[in-house]
Amino acid sequence: MPRPADTSSHLSSLRERAMTKLTGGVRSDLSRTSTSEAMAVLFKLASSPDTASDALAMLHELQVHQVEVEMQQDELRRSRVELERNLIEQTTRVEHAPAAFLVVDQATVVSEINLAGVRLLGAARPAVLGRPLSSFLAPACSDALQLMLTRARDGAQPEPGELQLLPKDGVSEKLLCTAGRGPASGQFVLVLMVSPPSG
Repeated sequence: MPRPADTSSHLSSLRERAMTKLTGGVRSDLSRTSTSEAMAVLFKLASSPDTASDALAMLHELQVHQVEVEMQQDELRRSRVELERNLIEQTTRVEHAPAAFLVVDQATVVSEINLAGVRLLGAARPAVLGRPLSSFLAPACSDALQLMLTRARDGAQPEPGELQLLPKDGVSEKLLCTAGRGPASGQFVLVLMVSPPSG
């Protein structure tokens, strides 16, 4: 029997010899050989006294490997189902959170927004997505928002800042905003809440 270090080359050589023998000396492309063909070769080799020992050892290794692969596939399927379930749960939590969550770029263009954000800005989701958040804010807030994004990009500890919405019906709401790095490079997550009235 070959040493463990030689097993791979030995099995490959044995398989090649077997295929040559079974095909009457005509070499075939081993990379195109199907699993069922390989198993047929092994069973044929196992029935010959000259090659039975090696063939049975190789067959056993292949069967163990097949079981291992099936177990890994089952584990991957379970992991995928679990990850998908967790993603759905997290997405649902963010979507229905009481605070407004937005994902914006450095130019404050909104790429994601939850229900609370839609309500806060007073516009339908399609009207918000692709539009700068700054277009919903008082012009004086642009610098403050950019400063928050710059601090987030630089990895600074998030600090709440105050922003102000454009007036609606003569009323302009003040917001507390926290900015952090987003899910992708150049993106930021903003959390917005209506600032409690002072006094």
